Amino acid sequence: MAKQWRGVLHEYADRLDVSAATPIISLGEGGTPLIPAPALSARTGAKVFIKYEGMNPTGSFKDRGMTMAISKAVEHGAQAVICASTGNTSASAAAYAAHAGITAAVLVPEGKISMGKLSQAVAHNGQLLQVQGNFDDCLDIARDLAANYPVHLVNSVNNDRIEGQKTAAYEVVEVLEDAPDFHILPVGNAGNYTAYSRGYTEELARGATTKMPRMFGFQASGSAPIVLGHVVKSPETLASAIRIGNPASWELALAAREQTNGYFGAIDDETILAAQRILSAEVGIFVEPASAISVAGLLERAEAGEIPKGAVVVLTVTGHGLKDPQWALRRADGSEVTPTSVPVDVPTIADVLGLVAGGLK
Repeated sequence: MAKQWRGVLHEYADRLDVSAATPIISLGEGGTPLIPAPALSARTGAKVFIKYEGMNPTGSFKDRGMTMAISKAVEHGAQAVICASTGNTSASAAAYAAHAGITAAVLVPEGKISMGKLSQAVAHNGQLLQVQGNFDDCLDIARDLAANYPVHLVNSVNNDRIEGQKTAAYEVVEVLEDAPDFHILPVGNAGNYTAYSRGYTEELARGATTKMPRMFGFQASGSAPIVLGHVVKSPETLASAIRIGNPASWELALAAREQTNGYFGAIDDETILAAQRILSAEVGIFVEPASAISVAGLLERAEAGEIPKGAVVVLTVTGHGLKDPQWALRRADGSEVTPTSVPVDVPTIADVLGLVAGGLK
């Protein structure tokens, strides 16, 4: 009988701050597939793999950090947790809190969260408040509440989140049997960029890899504080998961960039959506727009001559496309995609499909 994946805290207990006293709050997160992407390899000449984090229990990479954050919160006696979120963190926090039997309060920017993510937080019985401000306002409030009231903060400013998320790097190394040459990620709060660099650093130190990958992180052009070098007070991008103007892990990410000879770049919304279409139509992986920025970043860096032919490249795509599906129904020219209506007639349908008896037209 095949062994069932037990979640990252069980699978990597020897490398995480968990003990017999830690109540493991898990929904089976982690163990996500690393998928070869021949279409992207053909476009770039590199050996490209997709780390598909949309396969986590609530559909995003946040579950890796949340299992750790909620488990440690419960270990410390917390009865309630709080987070600020552009969507994915709220869904994850509410789900793991529900599993633990504690309360989750989630603060989201009003009108700036997709219905897919909003519905998840509501379904998991999160106490959801829409703040009349942006994500950074929500995080400031969450920090103040955690500092002055009996509630445990589970945003990525909590190191437990980073510790859980670093396990994705362990999994990449296990599959490739070394670190990749490059690892490309979306950057919003920059916690995942920090987490992967930490995971790869640990794998190198214990002799599991021969090198550190170069870490490339990408922000949306309208929400690119790290690239610009200053806070963006009113960040704007359709990639809602990375619509953050003052990243919580900014300094840690800058340190990780230096350590990995990394790079931060910015990609505009039109290019992000084009990359989303490439990934879904040519590779078969459907992601939310923020995740597709990894693909856009790969193509941009390859075009710039920064990705050598034959290099091994891993792209993390952080959230499932069903989180934010409406963008898939928009063509490149902005028009809406609608199904073709046909009668109940086999020859007509065959004609529309370009079929003839014995083969294609």
